Amino acid sequence: MISGPGAGGIIGPMAMTSRLATVADLPALLPLVDAAIERLLAPWLDAEQIRASRRIMGLDTRLIEDGTYVVVEIDGRPAGCGGWSRRTTLYGGDHTPGRDDALLDPATQPARIRAMYTDPGFARRGVGMLVLRRCEAAAAAEGFTRAELMATVAGRPLYEAAGYRVDEELDDTSTGVRIPLARMSRTIGPGAAAAGASW
Repeated sequence: MISGPGAGGIIGPMAMTSRLATVADLPALLPLVDAAIERLLAPWLDAEQIRASRRIMGLDTRLIEDGTYVVVEIDGRPAGCGGWSRRTTLYGGDHTPGRDDALLDPATQPARIRAMYTDPGFARRGVGMLVLRRCEAAAAAEGFTRAELMATVAGRPLYEAAGYRVDEELDDTSTGVRIPLARMSRTIGPGAAAAGASW
């Protein structure tokens, strides 16, 4: 998830809802993803790193096709999105090379938390946590007992607050530019499933 400082102006009481995303949401979600990468990574990464981040991040429409991608709306406006996957790919968008659609084994492998982004105007308002808990609940319902993700420097505080622990700190250098990331995971199960909204 890309979330962090840089939220927009003060807003009043919010009606926050979540639902599964469809391809019809793409025209609204793609600019949201772009804004999240551009603005929410800015406190930690320089301009070259942000440009490189666009090449390794993004929305993976396979998640929408699989019915595992969520959009959160506040007062009818898309405020964030994110999903989970029963497939091998850990991170990256449609344009990212090396994706692997092989199915995971819930008995031995963790579900993937994928492509989480918050509109900068709604950062730090619970959007990311809502997406995360819904994803965990759905993955647990399919028999997964752990969830794994690749966190950006901006998203890491959210995941730590949600109980994820760092398994490995690494750099993605596939673009020729160093992008710091952290592989994180946590146990999920009946408690997580009970806390999540129904699909």
